[in-house]
Amino acid sequence: MLEALSYTIDRIACELAYKALGGTDAHQTTVAICNMVSHYGWDAKLVLALAAFGLNYGEFWLLAQIYSTNQLAKAMAILKQVPGIIEHAVPLKPRFDALNDLIRTILEVTWCVIEFKDLPSIYITTDVPALASAMIHIPTAVYWTIRSIVACASQISSFTNMGYEFALSTSEAWELSTLTHKVKTILEHLKKKMEECVRYIEERRDVESYQMLVELFKMIHIDNMRVLKALICPRDDELALVDGTTKKRVNLDVLRRKNVLLLISSLDITQDELSVLEQSYNESRLHEMRLQSPYEIVWIPIVDQLTDVKQRHFEVLQTPMTWYSVYHPSIISKASIKFIREEWHFRNKPILVVLNHQGRVVSPNAIHMMWIWGSHAFPFTTLREEALWREEAWRLELLVDGIDATILNWIKEGKYIFLYGGDDMEWIRKFTKEAKAVAAATRIPLEMVYVGKATKREQVKRVIANIVQEKLSTCWQDSATIWFFWTRLESMLFSKIQLGKDEEHDLVMQQIKRVLSFDREGSWAVLSRGSSVLVNEHGHILWPALFEYEQWKEKVALQGFDIAFQNYVAALRGNSHPCSRFEFSNYAGKIPENMKCPECHHYMEKYTTFLCCHDEGIVSKLTCTSH
Repeated sequence: MLEALSYTIDRIACELAYKALGGTDAHQTTVAICNMVSHYGWDAKLVLALAAFGLNYGEFWLLAQIYSTNQLAKAMAILKQVPGIIEHAVPLKPRFDALNDLIRTILEVTWCVIEFKDLPSIYITTDVPALASAMIHIPTAVYWTIRSIVACASQISSFTNMGYEFALSTSEAWELSTLTHKVKTILEHLKKKMEECVRYIEERRDVESYQMLVELFKMIHIDNMRVLKALICPRDDELALVDGTTKKRVNLDVLRRKNVLLLISSLDITQDELSVLEQSYNESRLHEMRLQSPYEIVWIPIVDQLTDVKQRHFEVLQTPMTWYSVYHPSIISKASIKFIREEWHFRNKPILVVLNHQGRVVSPNAIHMMWIWGSHAFPFTTLREEALWREEAWRLELLVDGIDATILNWIKEGKYIFLYGGDDMEWIRKFTKEAKAVAAATRIPLEMVYVGKATKREQVKRVIANIVQEKLSTCWQDSATIWFFWTRLESMLFSKIQLGKDEEHDLVMQQIKRVLSFDREGSWAVLSRGSSVLVNEHGHILWPALFEYEQWKEKVALQGFDIAFQNYVAALRGNSHPCSRFEFSNYAGKIPENMKCPECHHYMEKYTTFLCCHDEGIVSKLTCTSH
């Protein structure tokens, strides 16, 4: 083969040199060369012609470099008039620049044609429009590239045979520039088609990788390595993770046969969220069960387009993390991102997918367990989530556990406690005034705590300032505490939905839905006596019930405050039919297909709403409303 190729290359080189000396028409020379390589593929035709030109071009520059130090080279250089050309390099510079520019373009076209030849046929065939179009244009590209090679050879020949005076006097530089422009136009078209082909191949590969991931997570494995490598980093030699303790890069093998919690988030994950996760992580790692069931957290950031700003933000988030994280967002493939979005319903809110030591998903999202029960939810499986809910009841501790120790002390003392929220300052003034008056009249020990709203953080801050200034009640002044209260409450609803609980027969779910709905509609309050929740009601019912104390105070002596107040609130509620309303962000993950109203138990209607909440940065939400 080498001998055959050498012979062909030598024939083409001789053709180039002879025709250049004889001044034969460039088209005829090009056709003659094409005939010599007619039985080769288009890529090989170009490579052979380029190799032949390389003999002439290389000889010229080799002599130019060594003729001053090598006697034989000096003699040959004189024959080819190289010294004169080198001495007049400055006036000849535009000619050399035009020549080099064309040669670079020839090389690029050759590489591009070779790349088309090397495209994997398993992913792309000639019936794909982009490749079909390229294959039509490649013969033209080859012709003009070989013709450009002929022109370059002619230029070198004019240097070595006619002398620099002739080279300066001819118009061949104009021809080179014209050919460069034409071949560059052809090259740009081929590059565009190559980009389309590469995109097509990547899409096919992504689909294949995605299907592989789907099948992998259906299979039973000996350990978790196969699924983790496919999901995080398919390349075996890659140190894909950063150890949060040592800050050194490590291999995925550190996770072998461990339970792995995949913390999946965008770069919008907040410091509040990270702080709660870190607290739960540190506590649960001290849990006695960890010795029997070791686990690790791995942060997987989902970034669609990584800019310099996002890169710096990623590093700021990654640096303080004590758990593992991928060393760079770019190693998470498009197929993995698609799998995470479609199979695990990731949108923008953080999720915590739990894999056991065999790589099987044992919780599609344990983030809700983290918010609700913290480290007590270890080992964060769906079975553990169901067990924890079986232990829970509709009581005040469920709402405030771990948030406010003072409230827990009031519960132990058996006090009456009003938790209330909203941003209507007038209602708050009237409500707290009437609540204190009724407590004084009935001689019950009452405490009140303002817990803000799930949104409108800046308005809540102003409300808190007024409550403190006017000494209306106790309130949570730390915005992180208010955020955590509402996040836990929303997590309770999402946890119930994720477990597929029966809404009508689940008291806890009904009451959680009422609080969240009331918060969206305005003001609300929950009244408890110790742990026992007596009333969970909308503000426009509670305030009248307190204000109209004179109408039911006689019942207090007969029935006691608890029953008398509950009955009167129930009577007021029976006369009104408040709307229930829930809003699920499009970025919140899996949204329920339907939901029943906590008041009438009918299925709610679904609407699409666009909200702009500047405090929270929420752009669009999906709203469910029932009348």
